[in-house]
Amino acid sequence: MIRVGIIGGSGLENPDILKSPESRHVETPYGSTSSPLLCGSINGTEIALLSRHGRHHTITPSKVNNRANIYALKDIGCTHIISTTACGSLREEIGRGDLVIADQFIDFTRHRDITFFDEFKAGTMNHTPMADPFDRKLRELIILTAGKIGIPVHETGTIVTIEGPRFSTRAESKMFRIWGADIINMSVAPEVVLANEIGIPYATIAMSTDYDCWKTDEEPVTWEAVIEVFNSNVSKVLRLLLDVIPLIR
Repeated sequence: MIRVGIIGGSGLENPDILKSPESRHVETPYGSTSSPLLCGSINGTEIALLSRHGRHHTITPSKVNNRANIYALKDIGCTHIISTTACGSLREEIGRGDLVIADQFIDFTRHRDITFFDEFKAGTMNHTPMADPFDRKLRELIILTAGKIGIPVHETGTIVTIEGPRFSTRAESKMFRIWGADIINMSVAPEVVLANEIGIPYATIAMSTDYDCWKTDEEPVTWEAVIEVFNSNVSKVLRLLLDVIPLIR
């Protein structure tokens, strides 16, 4: 049976998208999830919706219990994960409100639990391949569906994840551009790493809300500006989710 886990970022924890939602608490060896899982269905596909920062956005990016979140989604039978996230653009061509279907990431976090493998069992070494971290088939399905319903997306992009809750300095923002990053956020790593380790195909729909602070001809990013752009464009993400989820096989 297909069950899709949706990890909702800022502004995307709306339970109204689910039919017959039911709250479920899942115990994990890694502690509590960010929120109870909200289980229901979308057009006949079973869904588990998880609020990354808690239902009332009380958990800061670096304190999200990613291991518990991913483990819980696996434990209740999720076969795929689609995450959503707000992000800053590091490229002129990625405008405010644009959607990016990332294909690579750079992990610039330093204070998070980044693996399920705290130790190796005798005779095993769990080195997970990470060359192509976002699931190709799931990404292609999202891109194809976006095209069919007339929602433009950037089909590739490298996302760099920083700690937070602070935003970047101008020097850091410029450095990430030199590294080849296209967008920046505080959430995707190590979420995507853990999904790969535990064997769940993972893709993310990232919405650009700002230009971080590398552009000197405008004001640097603020949280208020992020939320304003996100709320103005969240309907695109919701429509894309509603259309793509029934197609997942």
